[in-house]
Amino acid sequence: MVSIDQISHDVIGVAMRLHREIGPGLLESVYEKLLAGRLGAMGYKVDRQWPINIIFDGMEFTEVARVDLLIDERLVVEIKSTDGAHPVHSKQVLTYLKLLHLPVGLLINFGQPTLKEGIRRLVNDHKDSAHSAPLRENYHGPASDDRTQT
Repeated sequence: MVSIDQISHDVIGVAMRLHREIGPGLLESVYEKLLAGRLGAMGYKVDRQWPINIIFDGMEFTEVARVDLLIDERLVVEIKSTDGAHPVHSKQVLTYLKLLHLPVGLLINFGQPTLKEGIRRLVNDHKDSAHSAPLRENYHGPASDDRTQT
């Protein structure tokens, strides 16, 4: 079985090559299709628009959200194509990880001039989380520069 770190590495590598080849400015759906196609050609199981269902107060709610890509049923990939990073996007990935009980997700924003600026690796507080990943990031609330100082 391929490690989650290796899957993340492969997804990032493919995304960076795509960004170099076609650049920023296309719709998210285009990047999603291209990334899914290339990862599938590498032998990964790629599910697009994976529905998330939840049970709350004993009631089941189906398709409350959709993950852009779910790789090998273990890695969430959320794709964006915006000018800048928005904290809500990281929160979105972390919510998906919690709802799916998965340890790692990638937020990839193809709208950045260089893709290195647009990649964030997020880790759920899950026991099997990848502790050695160089791009690991846990969300701890708003950044310090967003807080009001008195």
